[in-house]
Amino acid sequence: MTHKILKSFIFGTIFISFAGTLSAKEVNLYSYRQPFLINQFLNQFTKQTGIKVNVVYAKKGMLERIKAEGRNTPADAVLTVDISRLSALANADLLQPVSSPILHKNIPPQFRHPDGLWFGLTLRARVVYAHKNRVQDDEIMTYSDLTKPRFKGKICTRSGKHAYNLSLLAAFVDEKGEKAAEDWVRGLKSNLARRPKGNDRAQVKAIKEGLCDVSLGNTYYLGKMETNDKSPEQKEWANSVRLLFPKLGGRGTHVNISGAAMTKYAKNKLNAKKLLEFLSSSVAQKMYAEQNFEYPVKPGVAWSARVKSWGTFLPSDVNLATIAKHRLKATKIMDIVNFDG
Repeated sequence: MTHKILKSFIFGTIFISFAGTLSAKEVNLYSYRQPFLINQFLNQFTKQTGIKVNVVYAKKGMLERIKAEGRNTPADAVLTVDISRLSALANADLLQPVSSPILHKNIPPQFRHPDGLWFGLTLRARVVYAHKNRVQDDEIMTYSDLTKPRFKGKICTRSGKHAYNLSLLAAFVDEKGEKAAEDWVRGLKSNLARRPKGNDRAQVKAIKEGLCDVSLGNTYYLGKMETNDKSPEQKEWANSVRLLFPKLGGRGTHVNISGAAMTKYAKNKLNAKKLLEFLSSSVAQKMYAEQNFEYPVKPGVAWSARVKSWGTFLPSDVNLATIAKHRLKATKIMDIVNFDG
């Protein structure tokens, strides 16, 4: 018998009616990623398994919604971005562990929760966008190089309290300790060309306009700018820079993930597990990574030609769950330094 629970609610500014179902042929997914980014591989999953994926686009308020729904949540699985969001769901006891030899084989241990509460699907690196002519490749080999006097008044970045920058700082805390991390943030602030503002793309625009020479940004934004036909000026921004992949100590370049997990009160557990396993497969990894200009988590899956053209790098091997534990320390450091002030 199929039991239906009708839910109507608001995520961000989008009103959605959603019927959660208990069915041998369905699975209900709350997704931070917009439908056009995920429909292609979800349709492939349905084609292979016969399981229909009911998707709710939930860019804001996912944790609050699942918490409020409690045992009555229709969500079987969640698809979101950034280790901080996955960790928040886990810390709120809204996820359940998944034991799967397939997931363990496909996803390296540093990109999944030690107890199977969440699994990374694609990688994005937090790197340096550098002007093609005003910065040489060997000038920025580590994140610490951004504090050199050479870059006084030459750096742009978004808010230090944004999740992307907090994750980078948390990784710095894990590698070098709180004192060194605070010193790094102070040095970075002293080299800023302006107060932190805007998103990652806005910093590249500032480089194009000559306001700064380098910025911090996630790798996939370069692909979004290079292919932006609706705002072709962004192609000019992208053409003014190249990516540099600094190392954090000996651990490689800092990376973050998009990831998925099974909710604590999932009704369609088997189907949710099958969906997670499919998302870790070579076919889904390739489709998902190419769609958003990211790097597949599964070893051996080829990078897209565009992503590969940006250069190669060694990702940090630190478990992202460990980095997430330093998030509060990172937030405290940003407050102490008054980075955005």
